[in-house]
Amino acid sequence: MSRVLIHVEGQTEETFVSEVIGPHLYNVGFLSVGARLLGNARLRSRRGGIKDWQVVRQEIHRHLANDPGCIATLLVDFYALPGSWPGRLAAGALPHGQRGAHVHQAIDEDFATFSAHADRFEPFVLMHEFEALLFSDCDGFARGLGQPERARAFQKVRDQFGNPEEINDSPETAPSKRVCKIVPGYQKPLFGNLAAIEIGLERIREECPHFDAWLTRLEARVA
Repeated sequence: MSRVLIHVEGQTEETFVSEVIGPHLYNVGFLSVGARLLGNARLRSRRGGIKDWQVVRQEIHRHLANDPGCIATLLVDFYALPGSWPGRLAAGALPHGQRGAHVHQAIDEDFATFSAHADRFEPFVLMHEFEALLFSDCDGFARGLGQPERARAFQKVRDQFGNPEEINDSPETAPSKRVCKIVPGYQKPLFGNLAAIEIGLERIREECPHFDAWLTRLEARVA
């Protein structure tokens, strides 16, 4: 396959695909890389959040059925994932390093029972949130925000964890919550992607093994 559509949950991830992930996938051989918001926001069961798995599953199946020359994948946050998603509730009790793989396997198994096109679907959830990726390079994060003096505060958070993807997911200490405490007025779609561009995909992959493994799987699918 030489085309991939990444189903995303919001504007931040959509821009991240367009500005950061897309150019890399083109370079490794994909002819088309797109991002599609998972449904209309006004139809979501939770305003501002991702829809229930049953709705998302149908949407991905429909896309794959209508476009046999394309593969589909996901780019959604573990932190905000509803409990209706396969593996989500059980994964919360697992060690950090096992959560993503557990959810991926559960999603994969469920989708395979629902769709005849499961071989062209690559499940993925970010651990635990988009902002975690930005802690891959705290100096670059601060420069991307135009506030280099914040680098030390970002690094203090980063140093508490083995890698950025381990930054925990409670309502008080999720990556975005930590960023907002350090940078009042932080606007995720704009500032987050400026920081991601400043940091660069290579650095993010070095620091975030779960994210890197997903891109590696996509690269292996290039026809």
